Amino acid sequence: MTAETTQFLDLFRESLHASDFIKLSLGDYKGEETELKNVYVKKVIVKRQEKLSFLYRYKRRDVTKNYFPDEAMTEIGSLIGDRGFRFAQLFTLTQDHILRYAKGKFVVKAQKPAIAELRSTGHDKQKNRKIEAEGKLYLHQLGITDAEGKVYKNAQDKYKQINHYIEILSSLLKELPDRPLTNVVDMGAGKGYLTFALYDYLNNVLNKPTRVVGVEFRKDLVEVCTTIAANSGFDQLHFEEGTIENYVPTEAINVLIALHACDTATDEAIYQGITNNADLIVVAPCCHKQIRREMEKHKATNELDFLTKHGIFLERQAEMVTDGIRSLILEYFGYATKVVEFVSDAHTPKNVLVIGEKRRNTTPDQPGILEKIRQTKQFFGIEYHQLERLMGLEALPSRTEG
Repeated sequence: MTAETTQFLDLFRESLHASDFIKLSLGDYKGEETELKNVYVKKVIVKRQEKLSFLYRYKRRDVTKNYFPDEAMTEIGSLIGDRGFRFAQLFTLTQDHILRYAKGKFVVKAQKPAIAELRSTGHDKQKNRKIEAEGKLYLHQLGITDAEGKVYKNAQDKYKQINHYIEILSSLLKELPDRPLTNVVDMGAGKGYLTFALYDYLNNVLNKPTRVVGVEFRKDLVEVCTTIAANSGFDQLHFEEGTIENYVPTEAINVLIALHACDTATDEAIYQGITNNADLIVVAPCCHKQIRREMEKHKATNELDFLTKHGIFLERQAEMVTDGIRSLILEYFGYATKVVEFVSDAHTPKNVLVIGEKRRNTTPDQPGILEKIRQTKQFFGIEYHQLERLMGLEALPSRTEG
């Protein structure tokens, strides 16, 4: 290590101690890792501890690692050199410092600060964006951002949707039981926007080691997402070709997600979550055809038939009844449930998220729940509900029948 690189490291250390460090950028790499291009360093707060986040930018992937300050000093020292990074720029509130290799030696120079204030470092703080756009290779390859991490104008709604989704789930995900590896299955992953964001948030924001499997029946989307996951260095993110109904998990499912699974595919997803005793089940149902057909077929006479004679009202009532019974069935199996609004896309109607959170120390009133389901079916002229049938609840006695 030369006197100049030692001087630069001392300036880096002093900026950390003085709390005026903003960020550090490394470039002009001449080392042995042929695809490594840059390293970007910034402060973060993770679980109330100050760390330095290193974004290693490779030609086809990005890797993020967090270090304590002393570890970060050692890592920077190993990266800078005539056989490593030969350019470094340290941004601070008082002065910027540049280390450059020129004419066979390193030189250090100072200049006026380019940034006047510190950015928020808190991962634990409430933020408008749970998933930052900068430095996310997967967002670029999914067509959300340009190469510099700027969100395209025509992708603003999709980017907001991703963050809205993670914002809704954030408190629930933080409460997941600690385990060496959390297994998440996203049923019907589609183009993978939310699957990638969920993996990124759990592993890189919450620092909760997580394996995520995206299940999708369209082979071309599986191939594209698999390539992007590999490019991003997301080693525990996998995509599998198949349907929700026929999916056979190789590991216990801790979290099950199913967004926009059509009609009874949502029931099949909830069935997978319940039978695997998942800690968290989150579905965004759509196309509630099964219950609507039941209501149209039997045309029950009741206090609401003046509404259900109109097609649009019948459709909305079928949606509420379908998801209401789904919530009751989740409660039957020991899940605390809630239903929240979820904006699926700027150009489609708003959906709801049905959320089931496993409660280990409660005993649900199962006969009472079955009676509520029986009364609801009778009132609306429903012969069966698909999830009820999948879970084998049709033949069980309710409170009045028992």
